[in-house]
Amino acid sequence: MRCVCRAAAVMLALSSAPFAYAQKADSSARYVNPQNLPKPNGYSHAVEVSAGRTLYVSGQLPLDKDGNLVGNGDFAAQAGQVFANLKTALEASGATFKDVVKLNMFVTDMDQLKALREARDKYIDSRNPPASTLVEVKRFVKEGAMVEIDAIAVVPERSLR
Repeated sequence: MRCVCRAAAVMLALSSAPFAYAQKADSSARYVNPQNLPKPNGYSHAVEVSAGRTLYVSGQLPLDKDGNLVGNGDFAAQAGQVFANLKTALEASGATFKDVVKLNMFVTDMDQLKALREARDKYIDSRNPPASTLVEVKRFVKEGAMVEIDAIAVVPERSLR
């Protein structure tokens, strides 16, 4: 019960706070960027979804269809492969990057942020980017991998593909 009260308090605080938001005409998602938070660079602070089919995509590594590492030592190539893998998983489930509302990105070298953003921006809707998290980690399960990304997408009910 206590958690419900806290969640209600947070929702009330957010609903009364000044914010900028955008909503795509063909989506039940609303992209929220409160004015009291720093301006986001390529992501949204919050994404509110009122309806749809939720899809959780497991973390994707820079692997080809045979499980071989792509771009050994080349962060940009690895990031490109990871986003291509995410696209494949989304499409297999009837979704696209336009449906992605959250990305969790893990890298072994935060200095590669520019290359990560370049790869990401080829896929996401930069006008309404998903909420995102970026974390530097020590290593991944696949030796030589430098990036792993998972995604949450919400496909609007009326456009189930």
